[in-house]
Amino acid sequence: MKRKPLLIGAALAVTALVGGGAWWFSDAPSAGPAEAAAPAMQPGKLSADQIEKLGIKTEAALAATDIPLGTVSATVTLPPEAHVAVTAPFAGSILRLYVVSGQAVTRGQPLAIVRSRDPVQFGAELARARARLGLAQAIASRTSQLAREGIVAGARADEAQAALRVAQADVAENARVLSQSGANASGEQVLRAPITGRVAAVNVQTGGPVDGMTAPFVVENTSALMLDLQIPERLASSVYPGMSVEVALPNGEVALGNVISIGSSIDPATRSVLAKARLARSSILVSGKSVSAILKGNAAATGVSVPAAAVTRMGEKDVVFVQTAKGFVVSPVVVVSRTADRVIVSKELAPGNRVATTGISELKVILGGE
Repeated sequence: MKRKPLLIGAALAVTALVGGGAWWFSDAPSAGPAEAAAPAMQPGKLSADQIEKLGIKTEAALAATDIPLGTVSATVTLPPEAHVAVTAPFAGSILRLYVVSGQAVTRGQPLAIVRSRDPVQFGAELARARARLGLAQAIASRTSQLAREGIVAGARADEAQAALRVAQADVAENARVLSQSGANASGEQVLRAPITGRVAAVNVQTGGPVDGMTAPFVVENTSALMLDLQIPERLASSVYPGMSVEVALPNGEVALGNVISIGSSIDPATRSVLAKARLARSSILVSGKSVSAILKGNAAATGVSVPAAAVTRMGEKDVVFVQTAKGFVVSPVVVVSRTADRVIVSKELAPGNRVATTGISELKVILGGE
């Protein structure tokens, strides 16, 4: 029977700390032994001035239709197709470099000039092939005329036509090689960025050699990102391809993505499963960055989202303090999932209910929790 006077005394002490005054509780008669055992809490009647003095702030509960499964550690990576190697069509040496590692480039932008003797040789061979083509055309034309007049056998005309086609193929092949290399008559060729992105690697220097078997440059397509997700063992069975993923960005925005694959074994060292997700483009995220990713759960499940600061423990229960016209009441809740800044609770609350996010300790005293 001494508990109620002690609680009222504690509430008066809180009032004295914020400037004095008195708290009024609902006009219930003195509780008998049976009533004292009732678990129901009475609302604390607080005026707007008293709420302000206690520093109590509130926020509306929100409907949650895509409940987070949890928050996991992740690393930003690039998909395999995002790495494009730039190779030189001919062996040679770097005459001039235009970019450095990490520099942003656009498709077709010059990366370097390579000087090689091979284009000069192909150019000379092209000139010889064109000369042979002219001769073959003349021979084929003359032989065809003689064959029609019956002076030579038809087989001679066929041979001349075959030689003409060989000469045409030689010219076309040499012209195609020179055209694809982009080399000029002096053997200089320009290496250009094949895609828009970022120069990930520069493996040459001015005056250094290049060949057709190594890549002097690697360009990354930064418009496509992936996440390597470390899924804890307890969540592994709940993650599935297509599940939504969110990454909170420093500027307040959210990068969205979807899980595309899940590993089939648990890492014995970390007790986690590796999953991969594709992520929408972000100017803030870069490959190699460590982030926290929120796995969104079953879209069919529903609940109510409240700030993490609003949920506290009273006894053995999770509770929130709901604002009413008379003050605040204690509302027990069941936590469905929790992230760094939000908690999803089952529908003990209604979307739109305002819950206290600060002054939680004071409300505990006022409502008799502590």
